[in-house]
Amino acid sequence: MVDVKRLRRLALWAAGALLAGVLVLAGYALVLLPFTPSVEGLLAARDDKPSVLLAADGSLLATFRRTPRDWLPLDRIPPHVIDALIATEDHRFWEHPGVDWRRSLSSLAQTLGGDTQGGSTLTQQLARNAFPVEIGRARNATRKLKEMITALKIERRYSKREILEAYLNTVSFHYNAFGIEMAARTYFDKPAAKLTVAEGATLIGLLKGTRVYNPVLHPERARERRNVVLAQMLKHGKLSRADFERLEARPLRLGFERQDLGQGIAPHFAEAVKRWLLGWAAPLGYDLYTDGLVVRSAIDPKLQRIANQAVARQLDALQAVADVEWGRESGKLLAGGTRAYVAARAKTEPFAHFWATHAELLDSFVRESPEYAALLDEGRNAADALAALRADTGFMQALRERKTRLEAGFVAIDPASGAVRAWVGARDHTLDAYDHVQRSRRQPGSTFKPFVYGAALAAGMDPQREFDTRGVSLRLPDGTLWKPRDMGATPDGRSTLEDGLVFSRNSVTAQLIGEVGADKVATLAQRLGVRESPLEAVPSLALGTSPVSLLEMASAYASIAAQGEYRAPLLVTQVSDANGKPLMQLAPPPGTSGERVMDPAVAVQLIDLLRGAVNRGTGQGIRSAWGITADVAGKTGTTQNNTDGWFILMQPQLVAGAWVGFNDARVTLRSEYWGQGAHNALNVVGDAMRAALAQRIVDERAEFPTPPGAGLRDFFRSAGEALRRWFGGGVH
Repeated sequence: MVDVKRLRRLALWAAGALLAGVLVLAGYALVLLPFTPSVEGLLAARDDKPSVLLAADGSLLATFRRTPRDWLPLDRIPPHVIDALIATEDHRFWEHPGVDWRRSLSSLAQTLGGDTQGGSTLTQQLARNAFPVEIGRARNATRKLKEMITALKIERRYSKREILEAYLNTVSFHYNAFGIEMAARTYFDKPAAKLTVAEGATLIGLLKGTRVYNPVLHPERARERRNVVLAQMLKHGKLSRADFERLEARPLRLGFERQDLGQGIAPHFAEAVKRWLLGWAAPLGYDLYTDGLVVRSAIDPKLQRIANQAVARQLDALQAVADVEWGRESGKLLAGGTRAYVAARAKTEPFAHFWATHAELLDSFVRESPEYAALLDEGRNAADALAALRADTGFMQALRERKTRLEAGFVAIDPASGAVRAWVGARDHTLDAYDHVQRSRRQPGSTFKPFVYGAALAAGMDPQREFDTRGVSLRLPDGTLWKPRDMGATPDGRSTLEDGLVFSRNSVTAQLIGEVGADKVATLAQRLGVRESPLEAVPSLALGTSPVSLLEMASAYASIAAQGEYRAPLLVTQVSDANGKPLMQLAPPPGTSGERVMDPAVAVQLIDLLRGAVNRGTGQGIRSAWGITADVAGKTGTTQNNTDGWFILMQPQLVAGAWVGFNDARVTLRSEYWGQGAHNALNVVGDAMRAALAQRIVDERAEFPTPPGAGLRDFFRSAGEALRRWFGGGVH
């Protein structure tokens, strides 16, 4: 017999418990209310006016947006996309006040039963996407209550159409595509207004899980999800049975193309400008992302494209060398010497095993990887994590590709103004966003030597003064002896100061810094342009042991090319507001003098020595390999174990410099030939400079001044060399 009184008591107890629970939740919601975000600025992004970065000729280089999206008014979004969204994600969207209580209770019951359900409305999803920090991502009651409260606030403040517009313009579709317009361009290479019903359903289906239903990686899974969306449209009367059956059978057709993130042909340069602009704009009350600033730069688009091509061409060839040396196969068709080198070394040395046989270095690479850190976070011990990753063929291959990918930086500066005309921060911004022009600091090797010789010339030393190159040793501050060595010794063991720089002789350079003083060399380098990186004033500084940036080195050489006048690297020439009113003018009037940092006569002498380095010294490849006959001067640089390759070339109207190496300094080019700056960085600069001269970006007839008596000296030197060749002697 049923105990009615007992059932009644149980029912009253349950009702009381439910009421108490509701009151507790309501009280907790009131407590949370002040901690939920204000929704006033939810639609502010549709009125954003992103700032633009222009090249020197006025062409667009970059657009500075907070996120890569184009805001589309709701009436320009196809109705079938909106129908697909509501039918699939929130079919009672037009009726509920921001929270679908019926759906929420149903999802709660199913979740308690073991079947986890979301239950969020479109408004709740918008709240979560718009305020991720304030609401949080943790799967708990507090986050859910904050989400609900924020959704209710959004519904009270905005109309349903405004909520739909905000949602469709801000939701992420993966591949850094935010909003329906960017999604349409990314996956179908068309504007959102031209999306078909099937295409719109594919994009809406992607929202359930942008990785799980990624149509690029999982086309069958994405097609099945698309058909679920079409079925929901049929169920809710937004699609006819005939159209559903026709579209359901249709294959998935993509036009996938990652979108340019608004960084154009000089992405690393754009990032550098953005960093500077953010620091400049904020204190003055300007917002880089919303105020429509117009920023004009000094970049020459023609030269920038030349530089991009030179870096890509030369680094692709050098990568083939690295691939052989580090055991990676390469199927590239190579030209001339590089191909011959690869073929010869692959036959004679077991390079294919080099990566695998260097266990200690390899283990270090693995332990420094994010994948290793992730395994430790999961609770694996160090030994197990290392063993698991070493056994993972896919991971090890990806690790080798990351570690043995050669990188480069290139920059070109007009010495007359300091204007930066070209800037290539890496081979590919999408693969390496790190900037090797301004942010990277590497040892410059022998490209630092001109500062030593400049200090010596400033002290009055004669370029023809002779030095003994045998058995040179210097006592360092710590008491140890430093014995610099030269690549090739002179027959008589003697060298002039001039030849010391032309042939990059460490023995001469060491003696010079010993006489002049490391502090004076450091001071000169800083005055010329090395103004950000600290320089350690010790004797080994002469060989470029203090890390510096490529931009600093090119700027210092530009000061030499400008006959001793320093001009800070000029990235931006003008900033204007959205109405064209100038806010800041940075470009000095033409002909304006720079800061005098070196005596003009000394600068001309130093240019002449560096002219010799190109004509008959370590930089001869500029003439012999690249056929450049213009008046140029420059210096190569190679650091220990071929870790870094450098070359900087001066022409009266342009100074161009390049660095080549690996991101990890423990990885080097093992070849004594291709590992030298004279055969890697020099080729990048030579390639770019030859094209710049051919396209008349710089005048081939421009010449540097010549020191008094240099013409007669060169005449007798040429005559002497001709006589030695005539009588069968070698050329020194």
